[in-house]
Amino acid sequence: MSILTISGLAGYRAVRRAAFVAWTCLMVVPAAFAQAPPQDPKPSVEIYGFAMLDFGQNFNQIHPSWFDTMRLTKLPKVEEEFGKDGSTFAGVRQSRLGVRSTVPTDFGDLFTIFEFELFGVGVDEGQTTFRLRHAYGELGEFGAGQYWSPFMDIDTFPNSVEYWGPTGMPLFRNVQVRWMPIKGTSRLTLALERPGATGDPGVLADRIEIQNVQGRFPMPDFSGEYRMGGSRGYIEVGGILRYMKWDDQLDDQFDLSGDDVGWGLNVTSNLKLGDSSTVKLGALFGEGIQNYMNDSPVDVGIVANPGDPRSPIKGEAVPITGFLAFLDHNWSTELSSSFGYSAQFNDNKEGQLPSSFQNGHYALGNLLYSPIPSVMAGVELQWGRRENFTDGFESDAVKIQFSFRYNFSAKIGG
Repeated sequence: MSILTISGLAGYRAVRRAAFVAWTCLMVVPAAFAQAPPQDPKPSVEIYGFAMLDFGQNFNQIHPSWFDTMRLTKLPKVEEEFGKDGSTFAGVRQSRLGVRSTVPTDFGDLFTIFEFELFGVGVDEGQTTFRLRHAYGELGEFGAGQYWSPFMDIDTFPNSVEYWGPTGMPLFRNVQVRWMPIKGTSRLTLALERPGATGDPGVLADRIEIQNVQGRFPMPDFSGEYRMGGSRGYIEVGGILRYMKWDDQLDDQFDLSGDDVGWGLNVTSNLKLGDSSTVKLGALFGEGIQNYMNDSPVDVGIVANPGDPRSPIKGEAVPITGFLAFLDHNWSTELSSSFGYSAQFNDNKEGQLPSSFQNGHYALGNLLYSPIPSVMAGVELQWGRRENFTDGFESDAVKIQFSFRYNFSAKIGG
């Protein structure tokens, strides 16, 4: 046999082996992948948050414990209540730390969130200290813990760096149990929430008869929301119903006990204008729901009750209306802005002090720069106004704020 014949036979065998390998790759390997069982979803845990610095100038005055906010109820109610105008502020109280997890179960995903920030309120007012934001769990259609109230719509909060936010919107993280029979782009949520309210004794605050009246809440607040969503945004209707009582603890000739019903409706929307702008809208009205508002006075005021010497005064829920309108706009992938205005109007009761907070106005505009998704630097100009009940006093506040935020996130599993 010649060398040429041997060489040709070897080449034929090589071609046949290559053809067999190619056929195996085309037929056997894809079939093996196609027959592989799908992987089960795995639990995941994410640690997330951000470090944030706020630095700026108050051109007017505000309560010293609220130096880094535009909280209208903390603006002066009399001339120079908090000293002279003009002060510099700096703080890291908006910094946040949270943990959330998702665990697949036979009843649906188990979702939990545990989140803190450093913004002290209440007994920690003005301090940089840990404050609970969310402690909430959700399994299938049911959830329980401290979370956003269904009465509010957090998606209407503008893309701002100011902490407190628009005065004319409900904003409340409350302890609750909730049922969510519809979830997704459209959703329905019903909840029982922890009740709470405040009353204003007004001009009778120094009377011992008033000081012995104590509030009581016989049943939980009932709240709900329905959102109808689409490709260009959504419209949402939130509602709340609550029952408030107060008991006269003093055994004398007067009986100042009473009760009232609080209720509210909140209509909100996000509307996309093209690919770079979102309009955020909200309108609210009701009575005795100030406890759920972002920044409002009392839920109940006093009025005269002539003709009844046993109960010469009575408490009534204070009516309130509010609205907001903001535009979030992306100039580019790195630059964005938010502009808008919000207001609230309270129909104060006759027994409240002339200097009581009645109306509030809030506006802002900003320019935010994100060179990478996890870093933001921004400048924001803010304005607010407080209007008193009957003494004619108004106080304005103007503030410029520079903020720097650095996000972090680490996820395990999933």
